[in-house]
Amino acid sequence: MSEEEPDDSDEHRRPATTSSSSAPPFSDQVLENVLETVLQFITSPCDRNACSLVCRLWNRTEALTRQHLVVGNLYSINPTRAVTRFPNIQSLSLKGRPRFADFGLVPPGWGAGFTAWGKALVGICAGSVKKLVLKRVTVSNSDLELIGRGLPSFGDLTLICCDGFGSPGLGALVENCKQLRVLDLIDCDIEDDNSDDLALVDWISKFPRTHNCLESLSFECISYAVNLDALESLIVRSPNLCRLRVNSHITISQLCRLLLRAPQLTHLGTGMFCTPGNENEEMEAKDVEAVFGSMKDLIYLSGLREIKPELLPTIYPVCGQLTTLNLSYAVISAEQLKPVIRHCHNLQIFWTLDTIGDEGLKAVATTCRDLRELRVFPQDPSEESEGFVSDLGLIYISEGCRKLRSILYFCQLMTNAAVIAMSVNCPDLTVFRLCIMGRHRPDRSTGGPMDEGFGEIVKNCKKLRRLAVSGLLTDRAFGLFGKYGKTIRTLSVAFGGNSDLALKYVLEGCHNLQKLEIRDSPFSDAGLLAGIGHFYNMRFVWLNSCRLTARGCREVARRLPHMVVEVIEEPFMGIPGLDDDDPVEKLYMYRSLAGPRDDAPQFVKIL
Repeated sequence: MSEEEPDDSDEHRRPATTSSSSAPPFSDQVLENVLETVLQFITSPCDRNACSLVCRLWNRTEALTRQHLVVGNLYSINPTRAVTRFPNIQSLSLKGRPRFADFGLVPPGWGAGFTAWGKALVGICAGSVKKLVLKRVTVSNSDLELIGRGLPSFGDLTLICCDGFGSPGLGALVENCKQLRVLDLIDCDIEDDNSDDLALVDWISKFPRTHNCLESLSFECISYAVNLDALESLIVRSPNLCRLRVNSHITISQLCRLLLRAPQLTHLGTGMFCTPGNENEEMEAKDVEAVFGSMKDLIYLSGLREIKPELLPTIYPVCGQLTTLNLSYAVISAEQLKPVIRHCHNLQIFWTLDTIGDEGLKAVATTCRDLRELRVFPQDPSEESEGFVSDLGLIYISEGCRKLRSILYFCQLMTNAAVIAMSVNCPDLTVFRLCIMGRHRPDRSTGGPMDEGFGEIVKNCKKLRRLAVSGLLTDRAFGLFGKYGKTIRTLSVAFGGNSDLALKYVLEGCHNLQKLEIRDSPFSDAGLLAGIGHFYNMRFVWLNSCRLTARGCREVARRLPHMVVEVIEEPFMGIPGLDDDDPVEKLYMYRSLAGPRDDAPQFVKIL
């Protein structure tokens, strides 16, 4: 699910009154029938939200015909209230913890449990719900069992960066959910990963023997071996299976055994792309290549963990048809990448580690002219690492991949000239995330701040919705963000700004800003209070390691009673008392119709 999806829980808006109540009942019924028919063709959450504001009749009809509900913060509304308003939803997308939880900045046990939402779904719209997408949510084994038993039409579950569950919950889900088509576990923290093997439930074998409707299965994040025979049997009886992503315990020979059973796959995530030395049956490269050669529909390839360089040519047969290639688990060099990438003329999405270097990115730019999304991750994410890519790689990409829409780029060295080149050559960018690792890194050529480069990005990229900035940035850069960044919805800042003016520029100038994430920046209470008139229009604000005090946070809470203001400390410290002059390490603010939550742990103080 996209980070930029609108939040359908914004019920603080009220529909206008209407005179339709004075019309004859028959006319009302005719209008309602027409509305229901028309609204079936309106699928955009933004458009449907706008329809709900026309009048009470439109509001009611839109709610009754809403099939897909997106809630960007599960604490923003009471679950029962949300489900009661939209009783016929078929799918629910729900987000929990703040995004900085992915970087270890949100302490374990912060919250975001699914239980209340699960009970509301089962109690009110059990017959209609078919799909759940949960991101950064704590899901218990009992929750998974409730989904399997309580939602008779359910068939599609995607868990992204979730925790709290293990093999018993997965076993209960697949055993009871007779129509399960999709089970995708992506970057989840599985509770029994480190348990004794005897305590694990063989959840793969819990799929009913008559189950034949599986379309997608992903379990890359599970760190223990699954039952290979049961998995093969499941694949054999699933003729509609098109997406399969396995974990690192599946060796190359085992993978080939599975692929021979499913040549129809369109999406594949491989396991360990090598043959362990203790494996009796050695898989020859020509045999692996033959298996990939039989996969005529494959367009997505990921995994390739611990890949042996001599096995890279085995994927040549599918490279020409790939639109997505994810090598973010494969440590390979530019020389190893070049023979692969030169076959990938149709590639639109490419993820990689920075080990391919600037030369590897040059090869990508030469071949992948249709590239729309690029992500370059660091092999070593520490601030002291030297890194393998630089401003040169960014220039190569900007010159060769002019259709680029989204980029995430980790590096140690950057220049304004490279960022400006990106803004000129790729004006259709909607996402630009440049992470210059290390604090306050300047332009490596001039030694000056990176203000001009980032300023040109927001000036030239008229469709920009998401911006992440780092490096040496002064208040001038934030002034440019406020002046030109009228389309920005998400802004992430690390080590930026000179003073509170920077924050003031952004809050007053970026009128469409929904999500603001700031860490290690010199913003104080004065900067925070400058946003008083804007916070109600935003989904959330996260400030970490700034210069806030409890006094400023309390003032925001006092003046904005419908904003939930949370002060978060490390669990071992707790917050026995919070004096006005006490520094605030982490501040999380979000709008909520439900008021302060009742499950906050001791290290969270709600002001």
